[in-house]
Amino acid sequence: MKPGSMFFESIEVRLKTGPDIYDITPKLGRLIKEVNIENGSLCATIIGSTGSITTIEFEPGVVEDLKQAVNRLAPPGMEYEHEKAWHDGNGHSHVQAALLGPSITLPIRNGQLKLGTWQQVVAINHDNRARTRSIEVTITGTHKS
Repeated sequence: MKPGSMFFESIEVRLKTGPDIYDITPKLGRLIKEVNIENGSLCATIIGSTGSITTIEFEPGVVEDLKQAVNRLAPPGMEYEHEKAWHDGNGHSHVQAALLGPSITLPIRNGQLKLGTWQQVVAINHDNRARTRSIEVTITGTHKS
């Protein structure tokens, strides 16, 4: 078995008022190539309690469907306990982000993320204002020969 390595990197994405969905797959792919990992895992975590990461088919129809779905699950404009305490209008943002989750771990095989043909990794801003989101990426695995 080859010895393994671990790498850490931050990427930033600018996102509009939520829900806004951004395809980070190309950025993650570039990082894998830069660190020359052949087989292993990539973990990506979005920083902040109103952001999430998941996978979807990144095409306009699915993007719009996901936006509508998260707004149905935790609609803006409802009464949230968070609003009573902070009066910042983003109680729904925290709930939406918690439902989807802040991180994802994906396999790396043959120097690439192992994803389905129509599967991309996306970062989502759920907040009621535009945000620049930091995504912490940890890559572990074996190097290419």
